[in-house]
Amino acid sequence: MATSVSRDEVLALVQKELAEILEKSPSDITEDSLFADLGADSLALIELVEALEESLAATSSGFHIDDEDLEGLTSVRQAVDYVTARLQAA
Repeated sequence: MATSVSRDEVLALVQKELAEILEKSPSDITEDSLFADLGADSLALIELVEALEESLAATSSGFHIDDEDLEGLTSVRQAVDYVTARLQAA
């Protein structure tokens, strides 16, 4: 049975993974951060998606972020809301 992941846990995961990719401190990344302001280009966002999919596969079998959806995500808040909604729908 899949374990549910809270929105706060998704936020912490996004902050951790994005900080690692961008070589920043997780505390530098807030929900209000825009990916562009953080210096996250499309390659960094693809890395983020891969890290999230890998991390969340254990709790949500087959978790996947569509490339088309990724293009519309411009902030940490949008990414967290999107991932949380996808997890709840699974």
